[in-house]
Amino acid sequence: MALTLFNTLGRRLEPFRALNPEEVGFYGCGPTVYNFAHIGNLRAYVTHDLLVKTLKYLGYGVKHVMNITDVGHLSGDDDSGDDKMVKSAATRGKSVLEIAEFYTKAFFDDLDRMHIARADVIPRATEHIPDMIELIGRIEKAGFTYEAGGNLYFDISRFPRYGELALLRLDELRAGARIDVDGNKRNPQDFVLWFTRSKFENQALTWDSPWGRGYPGWHIECSAMSIKYLGEQFDIHAGGIDHVPIHHTNEIAQSEAATGRQPWVRYWVHNEFLVMDKGKMSKSSGSFLTLQSLVDQGYNALDYRYFLLGGHYRSQLQFSFEALDGARNARRSLLDRIKALSDQAAVIPGAYRPGPADAASPGAASPGGISETGEEAGKALDNFKAALEDDLSSPRALAELWSLVRNPRIRAGEALAAAFAMDSVFSLGLREAALERKEASSESEESVREIEGLVAERAAAKKARDFDAADRIRDELKKRGIALEDGPGGTIWKRI
Repeated sequence: MALTLFNTLGRRLEPFRALNPEEVGFYGCGPTVYNFAHIGNLRAYVTHDLLVKTLKYLGYGVKHVMNITDVGHLSGDDDSGDDKMVKSAATRGKSVLEIAEFYTKAFFDDLDRMHIARADVIPRATEHIPDMIELIGRIEKAGFTYEAGGNLYFDISRFPRYGELALLRLDELRAGARIDVDGNKRNPQDFVLWFTRSKFENQALTWDSPWGRGYPGWHIECSAMSIKYLGEQFDIHAGGIDHVPIHHTNEIAQSEAATGRQPWVRYWVHNEFLVMDKGKMSKSSGSFLTLQSLVDQGYNALDYRYFLLGGHYRSQLQFSFEALDGARNARRSLLDRIKALSDQAAVIPGAYRPGPADAASPGAASPGGISETGEEAGKALDNFKAALEDDLSSPRALAELWSLVRNPRIRAGEALAAAFAMDSVFSLGLREAALERKEASSESEESVREIEGLVAERAAAKKARDFDAADRIRDELKKRGIALEDGPGGTIWKRI
């Protein structure tokens, strides 16, 4: 079996065929850094992490790009509302750049705590304004733009494929069009490529451009940065399902208008919402859960990662503290099994690594590794791989991990090696737990040997009638919490 992914463009499962298996181009939409990420936001980044680590496990090389939006993202994705960065800065009495720096650090702190690997390239929007201006110029030259009220707009009527990703039809959009708040637009779904002061007279960050001093629209940012680092056509673009109808639809239109490449992106991967009792989590409501709020209530960040992996990324996931309690208990039980296996194993093995995948078909080489891991462990790895290849089925993959660590027919060292291989994707800290257990066990063994050595010295001192030395040893052990009991059969000790 080979990797299959559900492609939002076409709404179907498709075999994954990379443009270049040695470097899969992957772009994941990053955060707008105006506030803390809420736990619903973090679901997207766990999905991206699962995808990247699965690709690497299957033998692909990956170039992962994730942007940081620090300008131009309005509260409405359709160019309505206030600039999120400017509004946050005004509310907190800080500059836009100070706000961006603070919340960018907070975001990456969350990623680190959840064992989400950093992207290879992390471009900031404010550092790529020339790239955006250049791309807008290409779109304008190709005849897809118009100026109105000082702003430059993308004309969706010039792009017949507009809306394919979201299954929208241009004629239906026109028939059902509402009166838009932006009277400069010819069509309500037209979108801004470049704003001038006609939008906000006191915008904090502006740049000179051929269309006047201003700032970019949000959609053009992702197109410019992904094309800069991944080229004019690449493999995978990912984000939340809420990006489909506007943001990603607009990205496709402007990128393909500029480059003439169709498709610009070959596979679109979208994760579903995390759902609360009162609906989708949103910062606009003013009350939302952050990772820190979970930690403050006694949860480990990896409890939440385990919770997310327990649901398929394309299914809505209902959040409750009862469900998070279940994930915490399951993760603790998993770590207990890993520690028990480490007690049984003579040494802690490295993670089993599959051999190099066939160059013509990465991932085709089976990571069963029967000769190195044993037949039963090899079967578990084969099943684990098949689950990942089936559109990143993390619930099934987790079930294979549990079957592995519960299987009494698998030797401890083999089970650990296979579990660590699985954890190269799950990132739940299994090898770290095993090593900590082994180190603690080693310390305990050394302590026991030292105590027994002192007991033997005391016995020798007593035999030599050196009672002062014997008493000193007894007192030293007592200070260390060890009580001695002399009897006919010799001296026994116990901790007190």
